[in-house]
Amino acid sequence: MDFQLNLNVESVERALPTAPLIVESYQTIRHTLRMMRAKREGSVLVCHNRILVGVFTERDALKLLACNADLDGCIEEVMSRSPVTVHARDTVATAIRKMSFGGFRRLPVVDNIGRPIGLIKASRIVRYMVEHFSKSVYNLPPEPHAMTQEREGA
Repeated sequence: MDFQLNLNVESVERALPTAPLIVESYQTIRHTLRMMRAKREGSVLVCHNRILVGVFTERDALKLLACNADLDGCIEEVMSRSPVTVHARDTVATAIRKMSFGGFRRLPVVDNIGRPIGLIKASRIVRYMVEHFSKSVYNLPPEPHAMTQEREGA
């Protein structure tokens, strides 16, 4: 099998998603930020009755801190609602496509009823690709279709 075909066959669960940091929707922004700092995580999944309802990232935190927002407010008020997700059985290509089109660095991995079971990060997908397709990855030129505009050499 070649590199492209494997990405269309291999599931997200094979790329070993990490355990997500989860808070309930009623938690305060301050509590959420403290958890993110303590766990050294750049995002948190927000749940209501164990079902994913939103995501809060370090980008969201920076926006709040820049405008001196009330950190004692509810995380539900400032989270990104209805996040894009993948299922464990979705292909790695599907995850890459969703990340690329949405401009995301992370995607929640959910079960069939929307409970978070993992978090797949772009860095984890790159590591997965290097580990499993090392010949293809290491042999790719930095710019695969680059053509010089001027003559090089003597």
